[in-house]
Amino acid sequence: MKTHTLVAFLLVLIINLVNSTLSTAQEINAYRLGTEDQISVTVFNEPDLNLVEVRISASGTISMPLLGQVSIADLTVTEVENKLTKLLLQGYLKKPNLTVTINEYRPFYIGGEVREPGSYPFRQGLTVQKAIAIAGGFTERASKSAISMVNEKEERNIQQAKLVDGVMPGDVITISESFF
Repeated sequence: MKTHTLVAFLLVLIINLVNSTLSTAQEINAYRLGTEDQISVTVFNEPDLNLVEVRISASGTISMPLLGQVSIADLTVTEVENKLTKLLLQGYLKKPNLTVTINEYRPFYIGGEVREPGSYPFRQGLTVQKAIAIAGGFTERASKSAISMVNEKEERNIQQAKLVDGVMPGDVITISESFF
């Protein structure tokens, strides 16, 4: 009986881990580009059109050879590829084939009762617990249960966060002070 309970517990644990990993992967695929993200654009067989490690400007644009300033803020990688392909088809290339890759995501921010509050580079698979570790850990006065997280797109929607919750680029995490 105890063996069955242990197996069931481990099975549930594995399923939850797989689901959280898939959820994070889906969020990254649906990720919308924004200011401070760094991308590369590779136009196959057209090396003069390639962009290597270009940061998206504060106005949400990149400067693309032949095309000038192209607005790409709030688009996914696939949407940017489609937009650039359509623009290059308008009298520049007959069959443009290009790839857009994200080199560096915009940072996440962590403040409150952590040893080193500030902005930090985003990494895939980042959780609140990992973000706290990156920021030097909790201070002595930190409340380990009063953690809030705000997504940059939903500034008014403050969520109570758990240590296992995923963090996305641009998120702001705040660790409150404990009263005991």
